Amino acid sequence: MEVAMTVTVTKVVLSLCCVGACGLAVYLYHILWLVPQRVLAKFKDQRIGGPRPSFPYGNLADMRAAAAAAKAARASACRSGGGGGGGIVHDYRPAVLPYYEKWRKEYGPIFTYSMGNVVFLHVSRPDVVRDINLCVSLDLGKSSYLKATHEPLFGGGILKSNGEDWLHQRKIIAPEFFLDKVKGMVDLMVDSAQPLLKSWEERVDRNGGITDIKIDDDIRAYSADVISRTCFGSSYIKGKEIFMKIRELQQAVSKPNVLAEMTGLRFFPSMRNKQAWELHKQVRKLILEIVKESGEDRNLLSAILHSASTSRVGIAEAENFIVDNCKSIYFAGHESTAVTAAWCLMLLGLHPEWQDRVRAEVHEVCGGQPVDSRSLQKMKNLTMVIQETLRLYPAGAFVSRQALQELKLGGVHIPKGVNIYIPVSTMHLDPELWGPDVKEFNPERFSDVRPQLHSYLPFGAGARTCLGQGFAMAELKILISLIVSKFVLKLSPHYQHSPTLKLIVEPELGVDLTLTKVQSFYTKRGTAIQAR
Repeated sequence: MEVAMTVTVTKVVLSLCCVGACGLAVYLYHILWLVPQRVLAKFKDQRIGGPRPSFPYGNLADMRAAAAAAKAARASACRSGGGGGGGIVHDYRPAVLPYYEKWRKEYGPIFTYSMGNVVFLHVSRPDVVRDINLCVSLDLGKSSYLKATHEPLFGGGILKSNGEDWLHQRKIIAPEFFLDKVKGMVDLMVDSAQPLLKSWEERVDRNGGITDIKIDDDIRAYSADVISRTCFGSSYIKGKEIFMKIRELQQAVSKPNVLAEMTGLRFFPSMRNKQAWELHKQVRKLILEIVKESGEDRNLLSAILHSASTSRVGIAEAENFIVDNCKSIYFAGHESTAVTAAWCLMLLGLHPEWQDRVRAEVHEVCGGQPVDSRSLQKMKNLTMVIQETLRLYPAGAFVSRQALQELKLGGVHIPKGVNIYIPVSTMHLDPELWGPDVKEFNPERFSDVRPQLHSYLPFGAGARTCLGQGFAMAELKILISLIVSKFVLKLSPHYQHSPTLKLIVEPELGVDLTLTKVQSFYTKRGTAIQAR
């Protein structure tokens, strides 16, 4: 009797398990396949196509295969002698984003693709981009794709939040980057550049008047010091560990966590997740220590602290608000600017004629006096050089948005939940918008006040345009003007052109420059001319 009952119970349990497994399978099939297929069908009705997805990962396998092939081709080119900057091609899309290039040629400027159950609309048609730029509705928010992957780095800070949460954070942070505030930061920015200049001068002197320098870490240190001083009332020495940990966090979360994005399971204890969680804990602890030591200075940190203290939330939630926004500012405020400065110096090393123009302008505008906010406004050639650098090497590869409600943009109906990606480099390299020399370095194209207003996107688009763009431009102008006034730059024979995407587009192998002091260089050049 007992045996019979045991068998019966076992059969019931097995049956329930089978039913549960079947139910789970049906649910997953519905979520991972049927739902995205319905969304894709709505685009097909509008004659918008794209590559055929596979279950359950969408087009991920195609993307990985294209990226691997591009990497192999790049490695082969390096082995065949691509160093020294010879034959640099500024269009990095075939190497960094080969799948988008392939699909754009096949399906046109608007196409769909998917990663897991997430549907994307890839947009490079100017009229649609213009409408996205002009849209101020909170129904068009920041893309939620990769939010789970990037959570240890950004949390719920301004870079990833949406709706009223984003609007609240923007009201706190935006005033700290208004023009009058930025003008008051110029002296601090100049002071931050002095250790870099002194270090490079000493290296040049030690090496007989000329030396090769890999500039990236020094540029990051400068940019980090600027953020520390101006926004957080501390120095780079005190904040150095924070920046190092955030850099490590950037590396740890730069590759998509497909499982987390498909299922929302952010806490699967993989090796990479464990590393990111531990780094997040360390950064959180360091930021809260900075908060405890902060004084009465009016800066971005004090504004964030005041908002947290006056909001009716618990201590843990207030600390999350502080830490997440500090991490966002630390990252966005120093990493993107440092990378842009490195690209800009590379381009000036490659184009001595523009380097001479900028140097002459700095000498004329400043007249031997320290750089200040008024002189920065007069540096037109330098401004054009930076703008052209941002056109060729925008730090952000995409402007990413999500339709939080159904929208119509540029005549395209976009269902709720769809992620919209605008490839910034494609917009910046459109010959119909920028002319036949679009892939060449030509700052003169920015002699007009604001050419291609809605297709120039180095600081994002629309309501979520980067709040710190005026701050970043001032920081870049100060650093570049001080460097070219003291050094003549040439691209080193060791330089290898290596754009790569790690949240932002950066030189994977760094930027190597050959430096000579300005006075020494022109003295030698004048002597050589006389000798002829």
